[in-house]
Amino acid sequence: MTEFATAPDGVRIAYERVGEGPPVVLVHGFGSNRFQNWRSPGWYDTLTSAGYSVVALDNRGHGESDKPHEPSAYSEERMAEDVALAMRAAGCERAFVMGYSMGGAITLRLTHAHSERVRAAITGGVGASYFTRDENWRTAIAEGILTADDSPLTPVQRMFRSFARQAGKDPVALAACMRASRQPLSREQLAGLSLPMLAVCGETDDVSGPAEALASALGNARAVTVPRRDHMLTVGDKVYMQAVLQFLNDGADRLLFPQP
Repeated sequence: MTEFATAPDGVRIAYERVGEGPPVVLVHGFGSNRFQNWRSPGWYDTLTSAGYSVVALDNRGHGESDKPHEPSAYSEERMAEDVALAMRAAGCERAFVMGYSMGGAITLRLTHAHSERVRAAITGGVGASYFTRDENWRTAIAEGILTADDSPLTPVQRMFRSFARQAGKDPVALAACMRASRQPLSREQLAGLSLPMLAVCGETDDVSGPAEALASALGNARAVTVPRRDHMLTVGDKVYMQAVLQFLNDGADRLLFPQP
């Protein structure tokens, strides 16, 4: 059942809790929502069948949450605070957190700002591009979402445009989200994240790049590569799901991964 929590700036954040057991908080990617990113590919069933509960939210600008049209509403810090807000509203003082793509970057930000709330973290679809993506790339994607004629667009622009214009989505809000200024955590900040973390990317994901680039920068992380999967297909792959269940069942909050 959908519930709502209100952020300090008045934006309502939709969330739900499903199942019983230790909570796993799910943070979806850009242009998606909690159903499309997590429930439809089978993550709700996979986690609840394994004895975990799911706390899933719709990021601002997405799903059933409010959709501001100003880029200033979508700072990564503010979106990470939305996750913490949904956790508190769902009664989760501390939880495992998994984010995909944009949600993975938000998960890193949440772990840095509120490490006391995160037992362990999983990032999917976040790799080498975390360090290289610039404002020009984001602006080009935002402009592609809003353009009436997609013929001049690059394949990546066209992919994002098609996804953001699916039925029920707000392309103006999504373009504003994409235009928001974002600075990745520094390598020093990433190295200081000592909580166990799992970084997962598809072998052919040219949006994220290799997971090892992120995992090696984190203080306590392991990388998993999903064979023959791109950015869109990795999220529902069984290799990803099995790696996450092993990570959680092995005692993710107690693991220590040796760094290369």
